[in-house]
Amino acid sequence: MHFRSNYGIITIMDQGETADQPKEKPVHWIGSSREDLREFPTEARRDIGFALSFAQNGRKHDSAKPLKGFKGAGVLEIVEDHRGDTYRAIYTVRFASAVYVLHAFKKKSKSGVATPRHEIELVERRLKAAEADYQQRYAEN
Repeated sequence: MHFRSNYGIITIMDQGETADQPKEKPVHWIGSSREDLREFPTEARRDIGFALSFAQNGRKHDSAKPLKGFKGAGVLEIVEDHRGDTYRAIYTVRFASAVYVLHAFKKKSKSGVATPRHEIELVERRLKAAEADYQQRYAEN
């Protein structure tokens, strides 16, 4: 909000907002991703939430890496290790106005770092659902 005073034009911003900071994007959850994340240990949930807050503000946390099998860096994976288990959250920043969390799961395989094929297929289906949701939510009228 802007208003004129004896000192010139004054800008009033929302609490926590700065002129050089983009507006925080909303997070949308596809499928059971939110419920699945809620099943993670508190520390893993907190760390993943912190990394997602970076995405909401147009940045990438160090724990977020592009997910192999998807072109470019539009689909990312957050990997958190906790007490010998590995927890993963997959999200996309392909859309200008929102962050979509596509999947959250505990990696069951103890060998290898690759994301299992059935998990990738689920992410592909949910990415299509996110695209449809985004078009419906943010389509220009």
